[in-house]
Amino acid sequence: MAFDRLEAMRAFCRIVELGSFTRAADALAMPKTTVSGQLQALESQLGVKLLHRTTRRVAPTTDGAAYYERARSLLDELDELEASISRSRSLARGRVRVEMPSPVGRFLLIPALPGFVARHPEIQLDIGCSERVVDLVQEGVDCAIRGGPVSTPDLVCRPIGQMRFSLCASPAYLAAAPPLKSPTDLARHRFLAFVFPVSGRQYRVVLQRGEDSFAIDQAPAMRFNSGGAYIAAAEAGLGLVAVPLAEAQAQLAAGTLHEVLPGWTPASMPMSLVYPYSRHLSARVRAFADWATTVMGEHPLWRS
Repeated sequence: MAFDRLEAMRAFCRIVELGSFTRAADALAMPKTTVSGQLQALESQLGVKLLHRTTRRVAPTTDGAAYYERARSLLDELDELEASISRSRSLARGRVRVEMPSPVGRFLLIPALPGFVARHPEIQLDIGCSERVVDLVQEGVDCAIRGGPVSTPDLVCRPIGQMRFSLCASPAYLAAAPPLKSPTDLARHRFLAFVFPVSGRQYRVVLQRGEDSFAIDQAPAMRFNSGGAYIAAAEAGLGLVAVPLAEAQAQLAAGTLHEVLPGWTPASMPMSLVYPYSRHLSARVRAFADWATTVMGEHPLWRS
């Protein structure tokens, strides 16, 4: 009976975090009818209504929100207890959902993952790579790596590195364009902008040289919301781009892109690892967080 109650608590917490019976069932790898039955049994046992159900969304009642906070903490502590008495105290196990910007995933962490897998063979990772800012609690994400300042008050924020950028263009573009010797010459050039998916916010490029700075505020000739398309546009000779240095390494090495304005460097973007205050950091999440922090801290293109 106690085991069934714990399973019902897990189902309830997933429903609250994901806002949907269907998504909770998918995350738990259970039929939707099973998850619904567990929730009904839990409500019956407690004698209270835990969820408001509408055609568009599921949300906790006042009692449900209070129950969720205690249940989430209890389940996290139970997971930690089970990990501590497993075959080895250092053996972390279970699933970790993590989100990160595409350049961090593609050019830093995913290439280093074999080392993590060898060290933590019983941790299963669900990795999302995009420039979308996810709601960790609502979407059931354990932790995320984010670029830029983090102002969300309900998140623990651990600074872990810097994303460095390069201002560059193709040799063909530079051969046909006006001379580019100082930032003031940029006004005569085609500048291509990157916009973040979902928000549509344009990434603002600020060049730095010692104590001096220069913001590129001119209207862009084109805008892109995909890093791959952005670099392809530069290689096609369409204009200047400011791209993550790690993402442009192959093109710079091959000579299909050249860095411009030596001495003037686009400002770096601080990178942070975040997770909800309300969620106890389990051994498996801590293992990933510590590993990601170490990998970024040891890489010359990403460390602070």
